[in-house]
Amino acid sequence: MQNKSRKLLSLQMILFELRNTTGNPYVHIFGIGMPILLVYVISRVLVSEITQETILSMAITSLFLGIGAIIPLATIFIGYSASRAQEMEKGIPQRMELFGIKTKVTLCNRVISEGIFMLIAFVIYFAFGYIFMNIKVPTVSGACLYAVCIIILSIIVFCLAHSIATIFKKFGITYCITMMLYFAIMIFSGMMGVTYENMSEGMQAVARLLPTTYINRDFYTVWTGESYNFVPMLQSYLFLAAIAGILLFVAIRHTARKLH
Repeated sequence: MQNKSRKLLSLQMILFELRNTTGNPYVHIFGIGMPILLVYVISRVLVSEITQETILSMAITSLFLGIGAIIPLATIFIGYSASRAQEMEKGIPQRMELFGIKTKVTLCNRVISEGIFMLIAFVIYFAFGYIFMNIKVPTVSGACLYAVCIIILSIIVFCLAHSIATIFKKFGITYCITMMLYFAIMIFSGMMGVTYENMSEGMQAVARLLPTTYINRDFYTVWTGESYNFVPMLQSYLFLAAIAGILLFVAIRHTARKLH
């Protein structure tokens, strides 16, 4: 088992994949810059409209936690899918196979590198929030649950990103699809100015299928340690995971047919 672990994971490969990740401009623009810009601009609007400090702190904290969900969407869903599609378009995975580096090895090391980059992005994001904004300090359980929800969301969007890039194998169409889905998720999750309460019934039905809706709308309750019904959120995670699983199965079958 130890030999197998060494083959699947190595510091050299992790650093190589981390360089690939940090060399992708999309993850810096959309994964770090955009969440910070959005939360700062919208919080300034809230400061000008809300005078009561307690309500303002609640509103800004809720906004901050919700927009934080953009980070895995941008760094993994857009960033990884774009770089994976570029690599497939240039035949890089096939060339690495010729040198004895299996796809599962690159995937395992890429997962670790994506996790490291996302951790750095969240450290920067939360440092900005606590230095420049009035973010409420969480309970231990609230912080842990937020981390768990973000990690599970990241795993699901990684599967989605990998599947879309593997199916289409072209940077242009992969980037187009992931960007449209990225902004659609933001809109339906209430991150683009239209709150869930102001959406039509049809939009609300779609919004309820997205975990990011609950992170954006409800997570302040969890963050502060209050009781919360996790069933709707869990159902949305299961739905998105099922979509990711189906697409991953299609991508694997599609790749297997190409090889034969």
